Amino acid sequence: MYWTLELASYLEDAPWPASKDELIDYSIRSGAPLEVVENLQELEDDGHPFETIEEIWPDYPTKEDFFFNEDEY
Repeated sequence: MYWTLELASYLEDAPWPASKDELIDYSIRSGAPLEVVENLQELEDDGHPFETIEEIWPDYPTKEDFFFNEDEY
């Protein structure tokens, strides 16, 4: 399983929190690449919903990771 910013971006608007099956269904319905579906299928399913994408990909960058001042734009 591998994630890139491009692949993870397909899950930004997913209905969080969501179960593994809900995320797979969402990615198929939204037209995400096959790699996204395959990555989701490889996740361990403990029965608890995922609250955010950070639970799937802990290295997912957040707004705090970017060093720019939004007030300047």
